[in-house]
Amino acid sequence: MSFNAQSDYDHETPVCTGILLTNLGTPDAPTTKAVRSYLKEFLWDPRVVEQPRWLWWLVLNGVILNVRPAKSAAAYRKVWTTEGSPLLAISKKQRDKLDHSLSDAFGDHVHVELAMRYGNPSIKAGLEALREKNCQKIIVLPLYPQYSATTTASTFDAVANVLKTWRRVPELHVIDSYHDHPAYIEALNQSVRQYWQQHGEPERLLMSYHGIPERYFKNGDPYPCHCKKTARLLREQLSLDEERAQVAFQSRFGREPWMQPYTDATLKQWGQDGVKSVDVICPGFSADCLETIEEVAMENRDYFLEAGGHQYRYIPALNDDDAHINALSQIVSPHLS
Repeated sequence: MSFNAQSDYDHETPVCTGILLTNLGTPDAPTTKAVRSYLKEFLWDPRVVEQPRWLWWLVLNGVILNVRPAKSAAAYRKVWTTEGSPLLAISKKQRDKLDHSLSDAFGDHVHVELAMRYGNPSIKAGLEALREKNCQKIIVLPLYPQYSATTTASTFDAVANVLKTWRRVPELHVIDSYHDHPAYIEALNQSVRQYWQQHGEPERLLMSYHGIPERYFKNGDPYPCHCKKTARLLREQLSLDEERAQVAFQSRFGREPWMQPYTDATLKQWGQDGVKSVDVICPGFSADCLETIEEVAMENRDYFLEAGGHQYRYIPALNDDDAHINALSQIVSPHLS
C-alpha cells in the first residue's frame, strides 16, 4: 500500500484538534443523473442494505437505479432552494456556528469541517482539510443522535477507509450517539415549547424517526431503543403522557418488515379515530431534508387530512438553532479538554 504524501509538510506547524461534523448526504442537483449517482453510492453501502452482494447488485442496478432516480429527483425539486439542497445549506450553517462557538471557548487551535457520508463534501475531503491544518486529534461527530449501524457505523467505516492511507494516523474519537444528552433533550424541549407558544398545542404529538428493518434490531442494532429513550425524555420535559405523545417510524423501503408502528399508518388511523389536530417532530433528524420536508411535512400531512384529521403541522428540525449549537458544543467539549 502507498500512503498519501504530505510533500510540503512542516514539522513546526502548530498542532490543533479537528471536529468532523458529518451527515448522511445529498445529491449535487435535483436531476435524475445526480440522484442516480447519489443513490448508487448510498444503496450499495453494505451497512445500509444487508443482502448478499451478488443478489443486491442485480436488484440495485437492474431495477432500482432505473426507476427510483427520476421519482426521487422530482421529490428533490419540491424542496430545493436557492442555496441548493436544504440539508447541505443547513449543515454549512451548523458548521460555521459550531466553529465560532468552539473558537470562543477553546481558541483558534480547534477547527470544524463538514462532510457527508455520501455525496459532497466527502468524508475524504473533510479529513484532508483537517490534516492540512495539522489536526493530530480528530473528533468525528455524526449528526445522528440515535446510533445505528446504518448511519454512525457506516460513517466510521468511511473515516477508517481514509485514515488507513495516511502516514500519520491522528488520535481519533467517534461520538457514537447523544440520544439522551441533557442539552440535546433541552433543545428539543425548547423547540416544541416555542412552537406551541406561537401556534397552540395539538391533541397529539407524533415523534417520527427514520425506520430500520426489524431484522437489524433483532441482530443487535440499538437504534429503536435510543429512539424510544429520546422520546421518553422529551415526553417528560413536556409533561405529556404516552397517549398524547407517541413514537412511530417512517421511510421504510423494500418488502421486509421494518420497525413499527409506521408513521403513515399511525396518522391514517388517528384521522379515522377522530383525532383532529397533530404536530409531528422528527428528533432523529438534526437538519431538515427531503425526508422531513417532502415526506413528513407534505406527504404525511395529506394522509392525515384525507383520513379525517383537521389540522396537521410539522415542527422543524433543530437545524442551526442556538440551543442546538449549544448542545453540540456541550457534546464535543469534554473531548477537547
